[in-house]
Amino acid sequence: MPKSYPARLHVLLARDASTAVVIRRGPSKKVAVIGWDRETDEFTVGQWMKGRIYERRCDVSPDGKHFIYFAMNGHWDSETQGAWTAVSRAPYLKALTLIPQGDCWLGGGTFLSSSEYWFNRGYQYSLLRDESGLSCNLEYPWPERYGYECTSVYYPRLLRDGWLLQHREPTGAGDRIALFEKNIDEQWTIHKIAHQTNHNLKGKGCYFDEHMLRNRHTQVAVECPSWEWAEVDGDRLVWAEYGKLFSGRLDANGLIDVKELLDFNTLQYEELEAPY
Repeated sequence: MPKSYPARLHVLLARDASTAVVIRRGPSKKVAVIGWDRETDEFTVGQWMKGRIYERRCDVSPDGKHFIYFAMNGHWDSETQGAWTAVSRAPYLKALTLIPQGDCWLGGGTFLSSSEYWFNRGYQYSLLRDESGLSCNLEYPWPERYGYECTSVYYPRLLRDGWLLQHREPTGAGDRIALFEKNIDEQWTIHKIAHQTNHNLKGKGCYFDEHMLRNRHTQVAVECPSWEWAEVDGDRLVWAEYGKLFSGRLDANGLIDVKELLDFNTLQYEELEAPY
């Protein structure tokens, strides 16, 4: 068993802007948010936190200006009650809107527009701070629920962003998988196999994804088991594996023009202040 694991990456692409937020986790009790300019492929470290951000309960606004996240640091006697939902300016963590929670049930949310977000909370809550200027919607905005923790935010976010849910099925011992797919171009489709487990797998956690590329014309399949995150970004494909972010394109035979954008394993914890 390895003594350490690569940094774990999850990325949120702004839908109406050429920016993104990268959530970098590792070691397990430290996490950073990093801004990504997708036109220049330049990266800017926003802030670090000692604790956990639940990346599948996070989102970035369509205009790329705001970030909603659910976090936990276990300081149960603090003003955040140890676990909280916040809205900040991307790619920073300093809360403009702060909702203490005190537990890890639900939390987080998604953006319905650049001016409105849905808060993933099923009962009464109190605002400690509300300076984001955004509207909060408490009504569940989709026709079907996909669970009440990470999947309650993550699966609707995938569907909103153009992924198609093909099927869900149990895999034993309470574990489940969900198969999503998305067309990349006229030939290729990317498949995302989202795992939901009842146990914490070393280096992966309870929730993790695997990916596969398939040529719809030739039925050639390319397994990508080490990709922990992947998305279509304009005319290219972007993905994360082994703590690094990559881009590439596809021709009839598979991936071409593969480029390493950044090795996030080299980043070290820093005490950084938000510029607001």
